[in-house]
Amino acid sequence: MPSIVLKIDVDTFRGTKEGVPNLVRLLKQHQAGATFLFSLGKDHTGWALRRAFRPGFFQKVSRTSVVEHYGVKTLMYGVFLPAPDIGKGCANEMRAVRDAGFECGIHTWDHVVWQDNVRQRDAVWTQHQMQQAYSRFKEIFGAVPKTHGAAGWQMNAHAFEQLDQFNMSYASDGRALLNNNGSLANTTAGPYRLQVDGKSLSCIQMPTTLPTLDEMLGRDIDGVVINESNIAATILKLTAVPRNHVFTLHAELEGQKLAPIFEKLLKGWREQGYDCVSMADFYETIKNEELPAHAINWVELPGRSGELFALAT
Repeated sequence: MPSIVLKIDVDTFRGTKEGVPNLVRLLKQHQAGATFLFSLGKDHTGWALRRAFRPGFFQKVSRTSVVEHYGVKTLMYGVFLPAPDIGKGCANEMRAVRDAGFECGIHTWDHVVWQDNVRQRDAVWTQHQMQQAYSRFKEIFGAVPKTHGAAGWQMNAHAFEQLDQFNMSYASDGRALLNNNGSLANTTAGPYRLQVDGKSLSCIQMPTTLPTLDEMLGRDIDGVVINESNIAATILKLTAVPRNHVFTLHAELEGQKLAPIFEKLLKGWREQGYDCVSMADFYETIKNEELPAHAINWVELPGRSGELFALAT
């Protein structure tokens, strides 16, 4: 049975408070596994407005109704309102995910700070950011984190090396290159080991192989405008041929307004013969395989602004 690995990025205070419990209920209802990756420091979502000067930013915002999905209050955090501390204010919600039987891991300390800075930062800055998240995770869960999924698919060489220092066996920090219609540019893309400065790291990378909902909504693909009524069917076409996939969703989107679309995907994947699993479950099936090695690579993906860490073709 092929697997759909469900990787849930949790960026915000609201997403943790509201979206996460909604997703837990939905996943339990459909007997699906998943990995929740938490932001553990302050929610400075309002700082993301600085991205307005980046190419493609306004186009993405206009397509995905950022205000509607995130809420005005969240978009004011760090600008007109104090930034709430997610780890301190949402510890109970995070522990409830673990208690419901789902894997929990690290997304980041501060999702805006990480996403906007990490690619240019040095080892000291990187290690400090990651150590804060690691320590807060231990404080909340009473155990060390086993996995990581980078905010905005942004990393640097020091961050990858730090994953090995944390003894993490697997992570999902990057993407596979996609064609304009969301299909894989390289149909063999899958788990691999990363090479940094000629050295192969031990942490296995599980790249996201499907487009996210916010990358597809509002775009004209093959003459059809993708909207909330047809996006589930569009993504299910991409999984019609059985193979393992990693799908990234967001507590702020699929955990709230886009939950009905995610439910259609869960039903569709079950009908296609997939098993929806956590990163930990998938790791158990691949940990002894001979995996390819790849170097750090940066690409632009359809529907998303800026470069991301991703596999080359």
